[in-house]
Amino acid sequence: MPRPSRPIALTDAVTPRRRRFLGQAGALLAAFTLTPRLGWAQGAAFVAVRAWPAEDYTRITLEANQPLHFEYQFVPDPDRLVIDLPGMSLDEVLKSLPGKISAEDPYIQGVRVGQFRPDVVRVVIDLKQKAEPQIFTLDPVAQYRHRLVIDVYPKTPRDPIQALLAELGNKHGASSTAGTPQLSETPDLPPAAALSPPAKGRTPASAPYVIVIDPGHGGEDPGAIGRFGSREKDVTLAVARRLKRILDAQPKLRCALTRNDDYFVPLGERVRRARAAQADLFVSIHADAVVSSSPRGSSVYVLSDRGASSTTARWLANKENEADLIGGVNLGQKNEHVAKTLLDLSLTATMQDSAKLGRHLLASLGEINPLHKRDIEYANFAVLRNPDVPAVLIETAFISNPEEERRLNDPAYQERLAQAISKGLQRYLEAAAPTPRLLMAARDGKG
Repeated sequence: MPRPSRPIALTDAVTPRRRRFLGQAGALLAAFTLTPRLGWAQGAAFVAVRAWPAEDYTRITLEANQPLHFEYQFVPDPDRLVIDLPGMSLDEVLKSLPGKISAEDPYIQGVRVGQFRPDVVRVVIDLKQKAEPQIFTLDPVAQYRHRLVIDVYPKTPRDPIQALLAELGNKHGASSTAGTPQLSETPDLPPAAALSPPAKGRTPASAPYVIVIDPGHGGEDPGAIGRFGSREKDVTLAVARRLKRILDAQPKLRCALTRNDDYFVPLGERVRRARAAQADLFVSIHADAVVSSSPRGSSVYVLSDRGASSTTARWLANKENEADLIGGVNLGQKNEHVAKTLLDLSLTATMQDSAKLGRHLLASLGEINPLHKRDIEYANFAVLRNPDVPAVLIETAFISNPEEERRLNDPAYQERLAQAISKGLQRYLEAAAPTPRLLMAARDGKG
């Protein structure tokens, strides 16, 4: 990355006449070069700054009313990331960024901001360890304007797949002690070897079913927003944590979440994590929203490669598939798995199993909540494009309906939703009795 150019020293002798000529030329040059740039700087301003720490990486987002340009470099001893933003001025919005960095952030020690030059703002990110950043810009979309995204990954990246497998290897049963479960806590992860396949020639007599729960949205992507400000991403995570606790209490079930905190996971990565965990079932949890506040009730969707079953289903799938645009995916790093999955020939059989699973879930949800439609619906949801794992997307209720928004924020109702989903999952497994994929993997290893 080229460094900023330094002023050139004038060493030639300068006569009074020549000095007047140089002054006039300099003023003329400034009129054509400096004025437009200063005008651009005066019009550009930050509108928001955000920080999203997570186990995999920490994301910092700078949002402005004009496109952001940047240069960056590493400075060692101590390690820090230096980002220069030309055409910007230090303002109160950017000054608030250091206060948004948590002391518990796994990768960032702190952030400093300042006016490096009259038309250049500098952001210095002090690191706790060697880092591998991804820095990219995003065009305006949804409620966001121009964004600069700074993803700070560790130099030796944490493998989210291995962490997911490790979590599955650690059975967290329901606590028998009194008190409210600490649903917001992330369980400690044991070594990844905890879920290694059995040694060759040691096929187990049975194996647990692995269920991957996907709390929709997260981080930069809030999902739908209710009339009273409730965010879909918060509701889905709360229900998913409760569902995980319930499922983990069952001796024949193991459960993992695609995200266990408020951070963004691309749609393709959610699918990849479920496949790597050898999931038997995949359930993506959402809270519906439409323009009108009157629609209500629960819905269950499965993947369709032949178009949507209704106009609403098509609109909803398109909206949910925009999650990568809103959450912010680095297109240079994007996983192409989702786009290719529909070519897998096993998808048809998987969609049939998904439909059976969806009907069991819809029946269980109908015991606690009105149903928006009496049967499952079909649409081309990117997060459901999994060729060998039955997958459904549950719209628990309409967060755009004020009464249902209130219920979605009620811990008791969240618990009832989680219990209903658990019941539907177990009814499907009892009726279909599929062979657990962990058992199939062990048998394949034996052969």
